[in-house]
Amino acid sequence: MSKNIAIIGAGITGLSSAYFIKKQHPECSVTIYEASNRAGGKIQTYRKDGYTIELGPESYLGRKQIMTEIAEEIGLGEDLITNQTGQSYIYAKNKLYPIPGGSILGIPTDIKPFLKTKLISPLGKLRAGKDLIKPSLNIDNDISVGQFFRERLGDEILENLIEPLMGGIYGTDIDDLSLMSTFPEFKQREEQFGSLIKGMKYEKEQRQKQRQLYPGAPKGQFKQFRHGLSSFIEHLVDYVIKQGVEIKYNTPVSTIRKNQKSYDLVIDDNSTFSHDGLLITTPHETFTKWFENDPVFDYFKSMDSTSVATVVLAFDQQNIENTHDGTGFVIARTSQTDITACTWTTKKWPFTTPDGKVLIRAYIGKPGDTVVQDHTDEEIVSIVRRDLSQMMKFKGDPEFSIVNRLPKSMPQYKVGHIDKIKDIQTHVKKTYPNLRITGASFEAVGLPDCIRQGKDAVEELFIDLNL
Repeated sequence: MSKNIAIIGAGITGLSSAYFIKKQHPECSVTIYEASNRAGGKIQTYRKDGYTIELGPESYLGRKQIMTEIAEEIGLGEDLITNQTGQSYIYAKNKLYPIPGGSILGIPTDIKPFLKTKLISPLGKLRAGKDLIKPSLNIDNDISVGQFFRERLGDEILENLIEPLMGGIYGTDIDDLSLMSTFPEFKQREEQFGSLIKGMKYEKEQRQKQRQLYPGAPKGQFKQFRHGLSSFIEHLVDYVIKQGVEIKYNTPVSTIRKNQKSYDLVIDDNSTFSHDGLLITTPHETFTKWFENDPVFDYFKSMDSTSVATVVLAFDQQNIENTHDGTGFVIARTSQTDITACTWTTKKWPFTTPDGKVLIRAYIGKPGDTVVQDHTDEEIVSIVRRDLSQMMKFKGDPEFSIVNRLPKSMPQYKVGHIDKIKDIQTHVKKTYPNLRITGASFEAVGLPDCIRQGKDAVEELFIDLNL
């Protein structure tokens, strides 16, 4: 029996959800309601004069293959590009240090590079070695990522290696960041092997074995598309429309009314549309207004989100001096900078930049600060250039710069988040049949993770709708 399903939000989660609905039940009618005039959400690629510039997410993790599988299905397989590999750095103690080889998110798996690095003191290395003999932590509930890694490897490893690499992914202070919501596999490996280092060494060996199955495959971890991430969105939009999906742009939903077996969506112009099933994929700042009278959603009202900005600088290659051979760096929070990381885009993704030009992408905005909100675009560019001048030399001004603000774009998963989300999702299933809510406010924030969440939500919706 055909069902009429609505999706609110045309970001990557909403579009992917439509893809999965039509793939499994092409007879279903699907309508996507999008408040803005474009699809893609945070994904936005700027293309001009030979540049391909990401203003939001830069790439996705290739080993999470669900996004690659969809790309191939919608005709983008030939456009997939794997990043150029190269040395990455950490800026700490007023200097760029190479990230020790063989580490996984800062956790050492190879003893020689770890012993050689000057980023960690001899005492810090000795403290980290205690992980090999320290019993597994007895944890019944969630703890912070900071507490877990301090217990296993010590303060110095955490602050100079792990925090710069992990903290920026989720936009949350690492001493507040929920371990079980973000990196539960580290706890699983620690319990399995009685040591985090031993567990990550095993993980590294498994990844190497996987790569040996495909000896000609590129070595980079991240994937992109020849014409940028927006080309994935554009192709996905075209694909789902051809499957019969209707996308209503500039159509903000003001109210959701629950009927006995359906939902009415009231649009800002007072039009009303009725649907058998409903999937909500918007940020929590948006969807909480539709559930104001349900106290179970109060958790989201107090949930913080970090505001960040990506800052793109384009130079003639004669006007920049960067002697470091690598793809970029992250910054230890003990450093006196406002930026949190920088990608040497031209080196990591050569296809993005015309010959003779250099593209740099910096990231600014930390949990708790208001630097993005408090400054104009010109001031933010000036702050970024001031910080970057500690790592490289500039001659004159950039040929152009772009500041893309992402207000409240990174939901903070604090300790206890995973249990709250389980309770909320259980409540939604019991109280709102034929309705699911998903997206970055619930679980992981990476692009493949958002796609997977959409797929899971669709499968649950099918069960409710008896499909």
